[in-house]
Amino acid sequence: MVGVDQILEKLGTVIDPDLKKDIVSMGMIKDMELDSGNLRFTLELTTPACPFNAEIEDDVRKAIGELDGISSLDLNVTAKVMEGRSLEDDTTMQTVKNIIGVASGKGGVGKSTVSLNLALALQQSGARVGLLDADIYGPSIPLMLGMKDGYLEAEDNKLQPATSHGIRVVSFGFFSQQSHQAAIYRGPIISGVLRQFLVDTNWSDLDYLIVDLPPGTGDIPLTLAQTIPITGILVVTTPQDVASNVAVKAIGMFEKLNVPILGVVENMSQFVCPDCSSKHYIFGEGGAQKIAEQFGIPFLGEIPLNSGIMAGSDLGRPIMITNPESEGAAAFKNAAQNIAAQCSIVAAKLLEADAS
Repeated sequence: MVGVDQILEKLGTVIDPDLKKDIVSMGMIKDMELDSGNLRFTLELTTPACPFNAEIEDDVRKAIGELDGISSLDLNVTAKVMEGRSLEDDTTMQTVKNIIGVASGKGGVGKSTVSLNLALALQQSGARVGLLDADIYGPSIPLMLGMKDGYLEAEDNKLQPATSHGIRVVSFGFFSQQSHQAAIYRGPIISGVLRQFLVDTNWSDLDYLIVDLPPGTGDIPLTLAQTIPITGILVVTTPQDVASNVAVKAIGMFEKLNVPILGVVENMSQFVCPDCSSKHYIFGEGGAQKIAEQFGIPFLGEIPLNSGIMAGSDLGRPIMITNPESEGAAAFKNAAQNIAAQCSIVAAKLLEADAS
């Protein structure tokens, strides 16, 4: 008769494709019960947005099916997002498991559109997500979410995020949009605003906080990197050489600050003709892929040039909400899955470092 030890040994042959480790040693098997051949346990995956969740579940069922003496399997599949940053080193934001800065070398690459739709894609996977619009000079997230009249309240000396489509949102635009005037502030003030948005906000329990950074390598990206431990940086670029060349500088800055680079996403990658389905590389081809190869970082996805994506941003109707089955939404979902996987990889490395 098969026993629990044999079952765990068999499940130890199932490998998480991202983490390159078996699911038993990673603690993904919970609450196992075996009674007269009836097996029950929980498979706790590292994130609901993992691109290999279905594959891991299939491998588990296959492994159990190869054991003699198991008459039935009651498998409960859940997900618990891993902590991709050292919470022990951050006494101010201990309820936020992962902080992802979204950066670009220059403006005009659609970074805010990417940040917003990635946040929505992660939320739709089942994760708890926040979005911080850290572009103090040009906050655009309220417009993209259709929150022109949005505002933030304070309670117990903490800002309370607004909520839209299930994500928690903080933006300087909620304070400045009524004046219709440009924000004119020097670096130290800007840095102070960002710190307040980070540590003086009631983010509550979040799996992922997406921080939409302003373009370039100025005060705000530096402040984020130096204020709190973050999981890593996602770089957004377009296929154009001019965008790719500047993105390289942003990557170089974060590497000097010892901030992990989660990978690169290429926006406006290609235009797919609605009539003939042929692809047209309007802004060139392969810019982000070249960056990934140059720095040895993951290429996490490409977002097509799509009128629905652009119009949705202008009208406050993100494509992940209005047309979640579209090709553009599928591209954001794929990129979000890859980003979540990279966060899990960072988390696994932290656990390994703590154990050694």
